[in-house]
Amino acid sequence: MAFAFTKKKSSAECHARTGILKTPHGDIPTPVFMPVGTKATVKTLSPEEAYETSEGLILGNTYHLWLEPGEGIIRAHGGLGRFMNWPHALLTDSGGYQVFSLSGQRKITDDGVHFRHHKSGERLFLSPEKSIAIQEALGADIIMCLDECPPFDASRDYMEESVERTLRWAKRSKAAHERKDQALFGIIQGGGHRDLRAASLEGLQAIGFPGYAVGGLSVGETQEEMLAVLDFLAPLLPEEKPRYLMGVGTPVYLLESIERGMDMFDCVHPTRLARHGGAYTKRGRINIKSAVHAESLDPLDECDCFVCQNYTRAYIRHLLKSRETFGQRLVSYHNLHFLKTLLARARQAIADDRYLSFKTVFLQDYRTGGR
Repeated sequence: MAFAFTKKKSSAECHARTGILKTPHGDIPTPVFMPVGTKATVKTLSPEEAYETSEGLILGNTYHLWLEPGEGIIRAHGGLGRFMNWPHALLTDSGGYQVFSLSGQRKITDDGVHFRHHKSGERLFLSPEKSIAIQEALGADIIMCLDECPPFDASRDYMEESVERTLRWAKRSKAAHERKDQALFGIIQGGGHRDLRAASLEGLQAIGFPGYAVGGLSVGETQEEMLAVLDFLAPLLPEEKPRYLMGVGTPVYLLESIERGMDMFDCVHPTRLARHGGAYTKRGRINIKSAVHAESLDPLDECDCFVCQNYTRAYIRHLLKSRETFGQRLVSYHNLHFLKTLLARARQAIADDRYLSFKTVFLQDYRTGGR
């Protein structure tokens, strides 16, 4: 079987659970965080370093790879994995997030999305069928239906239209999908409207997918609004299918979402934060560029990653202040290692039926704050 999900352990305290994603390129433990390799690279890291700091599953961006270098050259290499020397599992998004993030450069119709190239201004058109064709050329293990990701605060009328359009696009995406070695996930939309979220999930289940993603979150809503959506969806989502919360990747959001039954996560935050000098530690996020670290002989954190075993805060601060790429690389490696370790600990806590106490203790320490 090319793709399968097996639930291993459900928490006796909450909706948290562990499982295994079986893919053509390896088995992935869940809950899992996926580093983002938007343009066929996790920024500043080699594929070997990306593997060391992940569970062997990363994400590529369909929209950006479609534009540069184009799916044709990637297909000629034998797929995205061979193109970027990544012999492990891959997930590609559909381009749906760009429907949200490039709102000033696109027009949505029932047929698809008309874009202006964000650099050249060239006219582009992305339909559900085109998105699937690109993703089949890229060859990821898990691919996504094209969806519309509206702003969380969109009007009720618009949100209802958007959910209906996303369901129509999901049907077209599934009809266009031919590769049997790829798992196609549907995406739940509906903003903060419970009835629309329920209708979206029900419609996707009627179509039938091997996994379901929760979209339209981490787009400007409050933490309380995001968690309210997850609280509502948790008991409705099918137990036997993986659940992917799109665009979430901070330590706090990850642990809160795991409590609510989410299995898969991705976000650019840990690497983007790193490039600006932000590092995760057990006692919160620190700004390594701060003068307080100028003479510090301490590591970024008390952890076993190669960065913390070999480099001081003072050295890393020097690199970042000097605009040396190596500094960005070191903090990026550390941040991804931090999340990988955090989720491994979360999986063990679920297995031991102590997830809520684990989360409480971690967040108490984390929220003491770094500098």
